Amino acid sequence: MLLRKTALVLALATAAVLATTTAATAAPVATATATVATATVAAANPVIVVGGLSGVAVAYEPIAARLRGDGYRTFIYQLPNLGLGDIPTSARAFASYVEQVRASTGASTVDLVAHSEGGLVSRYYLKRLGGTATIGRYVSLGTPQYGTYVANIVAFLGLGSCAGIVACQQMTIGSAFLTDLNAGDDTPGGVRYTTIRTLQDELVRPTGNAAVNDGATNVLIQAYCPLRVVGHLGLVLDGTAYTIVRGALVDGPVRPNCLAL
Repeated sequence: MLLRKTALVLALATAAVLATTTAATAAPVATATATVATATVAAANPVIVVGGLSGVAVAYEPIAARLRGDGYRTFIYQLPNLGLGDIPTSARAFASYVEQVRASTGASTVDLVAHSEGGLVSRYYLKRLGGTATIGRYVSLGTPQYGTYVANIVAFLGLGSCAGIVACQQMTIGSAFLTDLNAGDDTPGGVRYTTIRTLQDELVRPTGNAAVNDGATNVLIQAYCPLRVVGHLGLVLDGTAYTIVRGALVDGPVRPNCLAL
């Protein structure tokens, strides 16, 4: 029975992560514009894609490939112990990784694109570990900023309090971890904060809990693209979601491409 329960919890954790180039002869003006855009991206901050609960690095290759295709120096951070442990402990390990990226690239600041639990790890780093000095932009995808009722689902399955999975306990609504994280300013420092969420997120409920207060740009995909269906994992795979990420990384206006692949 214990083995069956453990397998069920691991399956739930895995589910948390695993939901045009046109040939033309450019006119001189278009070529100049493209050159300026390329130079701007080349000079941009490196981007760290921060994985979520049970999120193996390879699961984030699709969004990392899009970022690399746009010219960004891109890195993927897989949470220690696949994010099953204490979130502040994961954040301290992440702080060391940020310093490694800065050292290897020579960049003074980096940008973060964080999925699910990775957004909480990143926010703890920013708010409690002095990360605002080294981060330029924070973009979260389906992060339970204020918790999720789904973190309590194992209790309904008779497995007690998240079957002992610490990160799951910390993502429950009203947890001591979230109470501390969300005390005071949600968006400290000079970091530009963007959150992206979807109505079809099966793991962050209510979906409004994926937004933060105090000056962040909070984007609900369906507010711009009402027919777009995007699940939790889809946030790192979906073309429309990526157009929002791309805009956030250049401090642009929110203009999702509802037809993007």
